[in-house]
Amino acid sequence: MLSPARWSVFSRCVAAAVGGYALATSLSTAIVALVASGFGAMARVDAVLVAMQLSFVVYAGAVMWAFAARSARGAWLGLALPSLLSALVAWALL
Repeated sequence: MLSPARWSVFSRCVAAAVGGYALATSLSTAIVALVASGFGAMARVDAVLVAMQLSFVVYAGAVMWAFAARSARGAWLGLALPSLLSALVAWALL
């Protein structure tokens, strides 16, 4: 049986891996959707490249956030809410 501290670390690891991936993916999709819908001043191919490169930075920041948050619940909420918001923006524009 795992102690509460170990469950917290396990939850943060899962939040970093899953939540970070969700945030990086949804944010890069939202950026491409914004550019494709006419809000950007670059070609779609360039927007995809920029968004994909930015997703690596976002993922690294999400992993750091998951372990810097005060609690595991805060880590999950700090990753889930921006992921949901950027997914809604992408869905609305595509």
